[in-house]
Amino acid sequence: MGETSTATRAQSRVAWADVAKGVCILLVVLWHVIMKHYLQIDWRSAGPIPAAWGSFSEQLLPLRMPLFFAISGFFAVNAVQRPWRVVARTRVAKFFYLYALWLCIHTAVLALVPDFHTERATGPRDLLAQLTIAPTNLWYLSALALYFVFAKLVRRVPTALVLAAAFVLSAITASGFLDVPGNRGPVYQNLVFFLAGLYGKPLMERLADRASWPRLAMIGVPYAVLLVVIAAFDAKTWLGLWPLASGIAIVAALIRPLSAADPHIQFLVAVGEPIVLLVTVCLALRRFLPVLLFDLPTRAVPATAPRHRAQVSARTGR
Repeated sequence: MGETSTATRAQSRVAWADVAKGVCILLVVLWHVIMKHYLQIDWRSAGPIPAAWGSFSEQLLPLRMPLFFAISGFFAVNAVQRPWRVVARTRVAKFFYLYALWLCIHTAVLALVPDFHTERATGPRDLLAQLTIAPTNLWYLSALALYFVFAKLVRRVPTALVLAAAFVLSAITASGFLDVPGNRGPVYQNLVFFLAGLYGKPLMERLADRASWPRLAMIGVPYAVLLVVIAAFDAKTWLGLWPLASGIAIVAALIRPLSAADPHIQFLVAVGEPIVLLVTVCLALRRFLPVLLFDLPTRAVPATAPRHRAQVSARTGR
């Protein structure tokens, strides 16, 4: 009974983490739809609704990617402990491969719509820069590869020192003190959240296990006030305020896992049904497109190989 209960709790923890990460991806899709399509329409009779959508998406900036990377770090604990050759192949090479592949696809598709307003490579030099020092909107893929390398390199450095350095990097980047061509800025800003998930996995589990509405109010209300301050005083560039707001947003999200949404939350999800439909189309494409577009190609191992090795070992005594 005890083992079953432990297994159930473990599955539940994984479930809430998967749900939280999935919601972050949905919010990223929503942001792109709002900014690249919805707000580009000349709404003549929509009243304040378009502005409300834009404001709503803007207020979620401290949550979307910081929580995504915190959950990614949460799931990376075991992977970072593996040998370098395993991490290099299954994490670093995989994410760099996906970034390079989809950057090429991104560049080719955008070349067909030159009037579409988004950053794109217009020549080999631009493409090389985007592959190396000036990432595009696909920056999160290259960031994951870099984060795994960094986490391996500093695994013997005191945790407090690593987190403090990452926080300072995030703070000075958000404050505009660093030159960040392309989307290099978000790469710098979100490292601290990946590391927080990596080092703080037990804390994240405790926060999720102790979820309650009073706890949510204790964090959610100050977070809402902080968002108002940021919006009213345009305080995004105040030193340290942006990573602090993102950290509070992560805690607030974990205190009430979205997998336990009540009917009010589900109603809001229903309002966003068109976005869910868009994601459904993406998932359908994921099913029918070649696997090599979504994962690092690997050499297939024949199913009979393990049996063959066992027979050889039996004959040779090794």
